[in-house]
Amino acid sequence: MLDFVICDDNSNALNRLEKLLESAFIARGLEAQIVLSTTEPGDLVNYVKHHSVNVVILDIDLKAKVTGLDLANLIRKQDKNVYIIFTTGHLEYGLIAYKYKTFDYLSKPVTIERLLDTIDRLVDDMFGDDTQFVRLDNNKTIIKQDGIQYIQKDGMKVIFHTDTRDYESYSSFKKILPQLPHQFVQCHKSYIVNTKKITDIDITNNSIFLNNNQDLKCYIGPKYKSQLMEVLNYGNIPNCVDSINNTK
Repeated sequence: MLDFVICDDNSNALNRLEKLLESAFIARGLEAQIVLSTTEPGDLVNYVKHHSVNVVILDIDLKAKVTGLDLANLIRKQDKNVYIIFTTGHLEYGLIAYKYKTFDYLSKPVTIERLLDTIDRLVDDMFGDDTQFVRLDNNKTIIKQDGIQYIQKDGMKVIFHTDTRDYESYSSFKKILPQLPHQFVQCHKSYIVNTKKITDIDITNNSIFLNNNQDLKCYIGPKYKSQLMEVLNYGNIPNCVDSINNTK
């Protein structure tokens, strides 16, 4: 989950940017949230000081004692890795903004097309290593691998069950498996499980439970049982399993 913080002294502009961002998250299937949206620079500084965030979007001209550039300087000292994006109606600020290792610069009024372009580049920069995420729907939907609990085949569709929501795609396990790291194991003809999410296994009923939730489970097929148990026993993954119920 990516955490965004936004600050603009104009409440109307702030509300509009919130809606655009949320639309962009949905359009790109991005697991992200706005954790703070404020017109007060002090609130932003205080939040970043006590919380880790991924992206900060700042209006440069805040009509306050501090500017967005001042805030960026403070934020950059606090966190060298946070992504900073500026918004402003004053084009002359563009070159100055990049002094603060700015990721992007959005001129006002911000359009959804321009914002989507920024989000796409942001994701590519964050998750440029193909081992960190899975791309769906011709690369438009991006899912972080560590957020996937299990993957289910349902007819022509493949459903990705993640920590926050489900994603559907028309694909095949043959195409998906090469994108996944070693902790993902096919345990059934219709299921691929993230072994790091397993908290209990009932061998008698061929059931796998995830995240300590008895309602959240997938199944083990006879053809895949030995492979799954070999990974759990010898693949340095058993620490995630609270118990294995094997009552033969």
